[in-house]
Amino acid sequence: MKFSQYDFHRSLLANLELLGFKKPTDIQFKAIPSILKGEDVLAIAQTGTGKTAAFAIPIIQKLLSRKRRHDNQIRCLVMVPTRELALQITSVFHQLTVGTDIIALSTYGGVSQDLQKEELQYGVDIVVSTPGRMFDLNHQGDLQLDEIEYLILDEADKMLAKGFYKDIEDVVRKIPKRHQTLFFSATINKEIKDLAYSLVRNPIRIQLSPKDPVSKNITHAVASIAMDDKRFFLERYLLDHADQKIMVFVRTKVRAERVQLAMQRVGIEANVIHGGKEQEERESALDRFRNGEVKVLIATDVSARGIDIQGIETVINYDLPEIAENYVHRIGRTGRGREKGYALAFCDESEIPLLRAIEDYIGKSIQSIPVSKTDTQFVRLTTDEKKNDWQKLLDDAAVEAAAFLKKSKRKKKK
Repeated sequence: MKFSQYDFHRSLLANLELLGFKKPTDIQFKAIPSILKGEDVLAIAQTGTGKTAAFAIPIIQKLLSRKRRHDNQIRCLVMVPTRELALQITSVFHQLTVGTDIIALSTYGGVSQDLQKEELQYGVDIVVSTPGRMFDLNHQGDLQLDEIEYLILDEADKMLAKGFYKDIEDVVRKIPKRHQTLFFSATINKEIKDLAYSLVRNPIRIQLSPKDPVSKNITHAVASIAMDDKRFFLERYLLDHADQKIMVFVRTKVRAERVQLAMQRVGIEANVIHGGKEQEERESALDRFRNGEVKVLIATDVSARGIDIQGIETVINYDLPEIAENYVHRIGRTGRGREKGYALAFCDESEIPLLRAIEDYIGKSIQSIPVSKTDTQFVRLTTDEKKNDWQKLLDDAAVEAAAFLKKSKRKKKK
């Protein structure tokens, strides 16, 4: 079935055509009818399969079919765990509502409230928000929740698992009892599912590819590389694929800065995005990466969700994530929609337990790429070690590796 065959508002159909939306993806095809019927939905699908449009399209159609009762009525609240995700979802709403009177606004911390308050005063249909800023604006009387008709939790597992459950309960108490609730996520477990079910009436569960949460569009592999050698291999890979748009994930903010510095020393420009950056810096880094001005973006897990940038050919897990499901979200930045993607992980000996946890989570082994001593020696020899003061960087890496190993042993004892 094509989108042109749906009984949608003409402006929505025109925007879908303009954006190149020909046929719905699997998650869109399954979720849209249930949402249009007014059913509560719990949807789990691989990242990059069009989850945002799966709820944005039917919600816009429902809003267009019935006007606001008054100028200050907020009808739809979308709660998200990160600023980046708030901006990305709002962008989708903006693209799909061109030529209509539907207004969407993102609210999040890290920036002044003044502009957000001003826009709320003019009247907004859809608010996409992180919990903290949403509650601040609500307590100050600028964001009213008493007429919400649709509550959406995107990345629901993150929202419920990371301490936002009480916030969600508070929201549910504040909004009208008669509302529609939608949960969307790439990953979910039984505990989180039970929490989600406790917040809704009769949810319709829509689950796609439950056995393998990794998109079939992504080829992923792992290489055994010692912590001290990771910078060498990253440099070599980036130089060999200089024409590609590549995202590199690391474990901490400090490591993100160190890896960026290491790449700069060998003439590779890379931007960094993590929770310690000001919002303006984060948005600037994303924009430069999005438009191809900078080909490499180094990020922590704060950016594993919510970044929907076309044309990311490769994701490199410079460090393996400590939470297995974050691996799925990380590599989901590539191979989005109908695009093909490649994901490569560097695995130090101390990270093998993390690798095993990831393989257990996705239900299969990750293809291993053999790396011989000869390969390592070659990569080391083809980098300008003395000129770029690699020894100091290696010393820093060794200290950090030892700290990580010590931390891992403490966890094991517990």
